[in-house]
Amino acid sequence: MEVTITKDGTTKRERYHSLIPQLSALVKGESDPIANVANIIAALKQSFGFFWVGIYFVKEDELVLGPFQGTVACTRIKKGSGVCGTAWEKEESIIVPDVDLFPGHIACSHFSRSEIVVPCYKNGKIVAVLDIDSIKLDDFSFTDKEYLEKTAEIIASVL
Repeated sequence: MEVTITKDGTTKRERYHSLIPQLSALVKGESDPIANVANIIAALKQSFGFFWVGIYFVKEDELVLGPFQGTVACTRIKKGSGVCGTAWEKEESIIVPDVDLFPGHIACSHFSRSEIVVPCYKNGKIVAVLDIDSIKLDDFSFTDKEYLEKTAEIIASVL
Protein backbone atom coordinates (compact mmCIF):
# COMPACT_ATOMS: atom_id res chain seq x y z
CA MET A 1 0.00 0.00 0.00
CA GLU A 2 1.36 3.35 -1.07
CA VAL A 3 1.57 6.04 1.59
CA THR A 4 3.23 9.35 0.86
CA ILE A 5 3.17 11.83 3.72
CA THR A 6 3.08 15.49 2.65
CA LYS A 7 4.61 18.43 4.52
CA ASP A 8 1.44 19.01 6.53
CA GLY A 9 1.30 15.40 7.76
CA THR A 10 -1.47 14.23 5.44
CA THR A 11 -1.14 11.55 2.80
CA LYS A 12 -1.29 12.42 -0.88
CA ARG A 13 -4.53 10.44 -1.10
CA GLU A 14 -6.08 12.48 1.73
CA ARG A 15 -5.01 15.73 0.12
CA TYR A 16 -6.40 14.74 -3.30
CA HIS A 17 -9.59 13.41 -1.70
CA SER A 18 -10.10 16.84 -0.14
CA LEU A 19 -9.10 18.76 -3.27
CA ILE A 20 -11.39 17.11 -5.85
CA PRO A 21 -14.67 18.48 -4.41
CA GLN A 22 -13.00 21.87 -3.99
CA LEU A 23 -12.10 21.89 -7.69
CA SER A 24 -15.69 21.08 -8.64
CA ALA A 25 -16.95 23.90 -6.43
CA LEU A 26 -14.32 26.29 -7.81
CA VAL A 27 -15.62 25.96 -11.38
CA LYS A 28 -19.32 25.78 -10.55
CA GLY A 29 -21.18 28.70 -12.06
CA GLU A 30 -18.23 30.02 -14.11
CA SER A 31 -18.73 29.67 -17.85
CA ASP A 32 -15.30 30.75 -19.10
CA PRO A 33 -13.17 27.66 -19.82
CA ILE A 34 -9.81 29.42 -19.58
CA ALA A 35 -10.66 30.98 -16.21
CA ASN A 36 -11.77 27.59 -14.92
CA VAL A 37 -8.69 25.74 -16.17
CA ALA A 38 -6.40 28.47 -14.83
CA ASN A 39 -7.92 28.12 -11.36
CA ILE A 40 -7.68 24.32 -11.43
CA ILE A 41 -4.00 24.55 -12.41
CA ALA A 42 -3.32 27.10 -9.65
CA ALA A 43 -5.12 24.94 -7.07
CA LEU A 44 -3.00 21.89 -7.99
CA LYS A 45 0.22 23.90 -7.80
CA GLN A 46 -0.77 25.49 -4.48
CA SER A 47 -1.98 22.24 -2.92
CA PHE A 48 1.02 20.10 -3.80
CA GLY A 49 3.86 22.49 -4.58
CA PHE A 50 4.65 20.72 -7.85
CA PHE A 51 7.44 22.32 -9.90
CA TRP A 52 5.27 22.86 -12.98
CA VAL A 53 1.55 22.35 -13.61
CA GLY A 54 -0.13 23.15 -16.91
CA ILE A 55 -2.39 22.11 -19.70
CA TYR A 56 -1.88 21.69 -23.41
CA PHE A 57 -4.93 21.94 -25.68
CA VAL A 58 -5.35 19.79 -28.80
CA LYS A 59 -5.41 22.17 -31.76
CA GLU A 60 -5.50 20.35 -35.08
CA ASP A 61 -2.32 18.23 -35.26
CA GLU A 62 -0.48 19.55 -32.21
CA LEU A 63 -0.75 20.42 -28.53
CA VAL A 64 -0.76 24.13 -27.73
CA LEU A 65 0.18 25.54 -24.33
CA GLY A 66 -2.68 26.75 -22.15
CA PRO A 67 -2.78 28.05 -18.57
CA PHE A 68 0.16 26.96 -16.43
CA GLN A 69 2.00 27.67 -13.19
CA GLY A 70 5.79 27.45 -13.21
CA THR A 71 8.72 28.29 -15.43
CA VAL A 72 8.49 29.17 -19.13
CA ALA A 73 7.26 26.21 -21.14
CA CYS A 74 7.27 24.74 -24.62
CA THR A 75 4.47 26.33 -26.65
CA ARG A 76 3.68 23.59 -29.20
CA ILE A 77 4.17 19.83 -29.11
CA LYS A 78 3.63 17.39 -31.97
CA LYS A 79 1.66 14.18 -31.51
CA GLY A 80 4.05 11.46 -30.33
CA SER A 81 6.72 13.94 -29.16
CA GLY A 82 7.86 14.04 -25.55
CA VAL A 83 5.72 12.79 -22.68
CA CYS A 84 2.72 14.99 -23.54
CA GLY A 85 2.65 14.06 -27.21
CA THR A 86 3.14 10.39 -26.34
CA ALA A 87 0.25 10.40 -23.84
CA TRP A 88 -1.92 12.00 -26.53
CA GLU A 89 -0.82 9.48 -29.17
CA LYS A 90 -1.24 6.43 -26.90
CA GLU A 91 -4.44 7.85 -25.37
CA GLU A 92 -3.32 7.03 -21.83
CA SER A 93 -1.87 8.57 -18.71
CA ILE A 94 1.89 8.29 -18.46
CA ILE A 95 4.04 8.40 -15.32
CA VAL A 96 7.74 9.02 -15.93
CA PRO A 97 9.89 8.36 -12.83
CA ASP A 98 13.03 9.84 -14.47
CA VAL A 99 12.54 12.16 -17.44
CA ASP A 100 16.16 11.73 -18.48
CA LEU A 101 15.38 8.09 -19.29
CA PHE A 102 12.27 8.84 -21.38
CA PRO A 103 13.11 8.59 -25.12
CA GLY A 104 12.45 11.92 -26.80
CA HIS A 105 11.73 13.82 -23.58
CA ILE A 106 11.34 17.54 -24.28
CA ALA A 107 13.34 19.37 -21.63
CA CYS A 108 11.70 22.76 -21.07
CA SER A 109 13.56 23.01 -17.75
CA HIS A 110 16.59 21.11 -16.49
CA PHE A 111 15.02 21.19 -13.01
CA SER A 112 12.26 18.76 -14.03
CA ARG A 113 13.12 15.22 -12.89
CA SER A 114 9.82 13.28 -13.05
CA GLU A 115 6.54 13.87 -14.82
CA ILE A 116 2.94 12.74 -15.15
CA VAL A 117 0.68 13.49 -18.11
CA VAL A 118 -3.05 12.78 -18.07
CA PRO A 119 -5.35 13.11 -21.11
CA CYS A 120 -8.62 15.05 -20.79
CA TYR A 121 -11.47 13.42 -22.73
CA LYS A 122 -14.62 15.13 -24.01
CA ASN A 123 -17.15 13.15 -26.05
CA GLY A 124 -14.64 10.28 -26.33
CA LYS A 125 -11.86 12.43 -27.81
CA ILE A 126 -8.76 13.88 -26.16
CA VAL A 127 -9.16 17.66 -26.06
CA ALA A 128 -6.20 18.46 -23.79
CA VAL A 129 -3.50 16.92 -21.62
CA LEU A 130 -2.73 17.84 -18.02
CA ASP A 131 1.04 17.96 -17.49
CA ILE A 132 2.77 18.03 -14.10
CA ASP A 133 6.50 18.04 -13.42
CA SER A 134 8.44 17.54 -10.20
CA ILE A 135 11.99 18.38 -9.20
CA LYS A 136 12.10 15.00 -7.42
CA LEU A 137 12.80 11.69 -9.09
CA ASP A 138 9.95 9.16 -8.99
CA ASP A 139 7.54 11.65 -7.41
CA PHE A 140 4.34 10.37 -9.07
CA SER A 141 2.41 7.22 -8.28
CA PHE A 142 -0.86 5.39 -8.89
CA THR A 143 -2.49 7.74 -6.35
CA ASP A 144 -1.51 10.76 -8.46
CA LYS A 145 -2.74 9.02 -11.61
CA GLU A 146 -6.06 8.07 -10.03
CA TYR A 147 -6.86 11.55 -8.73
CA LEU A 148 -5.40 13.48 -11.64
CA GLU A 149 -7.63 11.46 -13.96
CA LYS A 150 -10.57 12.69 -11.85
CA THR A 151 -9.16 16.20 -12.16
CA ALA A 152 -8.93 15.73 -15.94
CA GLU A 153 -12.65 14.86 -15.96
CA ILE A 154 -13.40 18.14 -14.20
CA ILE A 155 -11.22 20.02 -16.69
CA ALA A 156 -12.95 18.35 -19.65
CA SER A 157 -16.35 19.22 -18.21
CA VAL A 158 -15.57 22.95 -18.36
CA LEU A 159 -14.09 22.96 -21.87
